[in-house]
Amino acid sequence: MFDLEAFVSEVRSANVNGGQAAVDEVLRAAIRDPCAIMETLGKPEEADLHKLYSNEDVTILNVVWPPLISLLPHNHNMWASIGIYAGRENNIIWKRSGDVIEPYDATALGEQDVFSLPRNAIHSVTNPIEKFTGAIHIYGGNYFAPGRSEWDAETLEERPFDLDAARATFSKAAQRFHAVP
Repeated sequence: MFDLEAFVSEVRSANVNGGQAAVDEVLRAAIRDPCAIMETLGKPEEADLHKLYSNEDVTILNVVWPPLISLLPHNHNMWASIGIYAGRENNIIWKRSGDVIEPYDATALGEQDVFSLPRNAIHSVTNPIEKFTGAIHIYGGNYFAPGRSEWDAETLEERPFDLDAARATFSKAAQRFHAVP
């Protein structure tokens, strides 16, 4: 069984005592049993960034990606660890090139994969499949604090991150998916 309260406690302790590498181990152990996670959190069917826990040191989200969504390149200004418990998540890693960014690397994540992003990472995310993807995202700080950036999809120019716009993107993608017969 996935005990959310115990998981949060383990993540907080790992963060204090070992940082991101220790948090990755806690996340890896948790996602070994995707069915247990879904028994506690529910099947990934409602697209959004569901806050499980947040303080100034660590944020834990249940991110449910709608089918066929692409999220703009963005940063977190803190490390991030991603564990997939259902579906797929593709990440493009970007690097700064003058006033814009350019693609640098990519990774495809599937069920039970854990992926770590360093503090200075810039990435974009796609759910490439026609079903909802469920992922636990853990951040080494307050994910909801201001000061993050995103990059325009066409010009790749930096601008302030807009959480409301990101949530609207989730909602629109879910609506498109449900509208298709």
